[in-house]
Amino acid sequence: MKLYLSGHNYQYALEQSLLSLFPDQRPVYADTPPAPEEAAAWSTLTVTESLATAHAKIQLGGRTSSARFSCPAANLTGGLVTDRLLQRILKQSFYQAALPLRDGPPPPWGALTGIRPAKLASRALESGMSEAETHTLFRETYFVSESRTRLALDAARAGLAAKASLNPDEISLYIGIPFCPTRCAYCSFVSADVQKALKLVEPYLEGLCREITAAAPLLREAGLSLRTIYIGGGTPTTLSAGQLDRLLTQVEKSFDLSRLTEYTVEAGRPDTITAEKLAVLAAHNVDRVSVNPQSMEDHVLAAMGRDHRAEDIVTAYDIVRASGVPMVNMDLIAGLPRDTVDGFRYTLDRVLEMAPENITVHTLALKKGSQLMLERQGLPSGEDTAAMLDYAWDRLRGAGYLPYYLYRQKYMSGALENIGWCKPGCEGLYNICIMEELHTILALGGGGSTKLTDPGTGKIVRITNPKYPHVYLERLDQVCANKAQLVPFHLALRSREAGDSSSRR
Repeated sequence: MKLYLSGHNYQYALEQSLLSLFPDQRPVYADTPPAPEEAAAWSTLTVTESLATAHAKIQLGGRTSSARFSCPAANLTGGLVTDRLLQRILKQSFYQAALPLRDGPPPPWGALTGIRPAKLASRALESGMSEAETHTLFRETYFVSESRTRLALDAARAGLAAKASLNPDEISLYIGIPFCPTRCAYCSFVSADVQKALKLVEPYLEGLCREITAAAPLLREAGLSLRTIYIGGGTPTTLSAGQLDRLLTQVEKSFDLSRLTEYTVEAGRPDTITAEKLAVLAAHNVDRVSVNPQSMEDHVLAAMGRDHRAEDIVTAYDIVRASGVPMVNMDLIAGLPRDTVDGFRYTLDRVLEMAPENITVHTLALKKGSQLMLERQGLPSGEDTAAMLDYAWDRLRGAGYLPYYLYRQKYMSGALENIGWCKPGCEGLYNICIMEELHTILALGGGGSTKLTDPGTGKIVRITNPKYPHVYLERLDQVCANKAQLVPFHLALRSREAGDSSSRR
């Protein structure tokens, strides 16, 4: 679809609205007017002394629709406030213009396009709005469905409770292991197939231990403590038991873990889980492990590029339980190739029989660089994917699980979402912290993205490590040096907090 913007440059906001409302369309920018039969959209913003007005006009399939939304110019007080208000009316106008031209029901998240809808609910509640007022905001301003409004409020409550539990001097640590046994069809992560990259695993582990050693003194200098650790990937358990022991020993030697309340290792792939590896994790006080089926149907596992079978998942789960690690998460994906609504129901029911503490239900997202993005064969419809999630909601709530975090992604089937569910009291704090951007996440390893976070202002400074393991190793000196930004950032926060405390006295 050709996009024409006038009076503003909120290009990204309009592109996200387009992808959400017309998932088969892609934005194109042209200098010439469209032909009458071409798909096109015009977005115009006009600001006068009294009013800011967004006007959207869309032509598609021989039909045309338009809509306008306004807000008082006096509300445009500058900075983020102005940006949010202007983007809101631009999205509202685009949404209302798009609705008559779409097939099927309205998208469940309405005009919202951000990946963190619960953060919007949290911000509203923290500003003094009641839950009823926040409910109205979602329903009447952003046109969000009743079920998704309820979900956002559930996740916002969990996020605010997590925020209240954090101390100002606490951060989280992420360690990335960018290796997998094989590459899944839906995956776009930069992770090396271990069978092809065995020669990289050992030098990568050595480099990672060096980065850990370099990062630890920075926390001491900044007066910071670790609250959670999350080792992800890739698949961390592609490392051998001995390699895992070396990594976790290096973490213990380098960091003060006395205030750590959550330690997660994303084992993930059942074909990498052994009793020996789990014994190592348990010995190092890891208290959360993922066993990620994605599906419990063999033909779906084969279609997504997995070498294991459904019964291997049960075996891996039993190994984790026998190890004594107390918390287990299991990931499922709705919308996988060759899956059906009945097949997904079967998968969820089998996972519920195992009764893990956490179940994360993802919606398939077609990611750039993935095999599925290129082929798009055998995928369930958006309506079928929505039916899978509806079943998950009913069964999980009925089994006593609660939604505690959520996020959305581009190119997601049915414009839906990913939801983390947990038994009461089993929330994953790291997951909430990273999704709601509650505090700094120090990220080490290939592809790690550190987020220095100022909870007071919402300011975030990102420090990104090279994605590919060989590039990460080549640039390791600079990678380690870049982390030094953590110290002045957090010392400045501490100074400001001290000043605020003094002024209150």
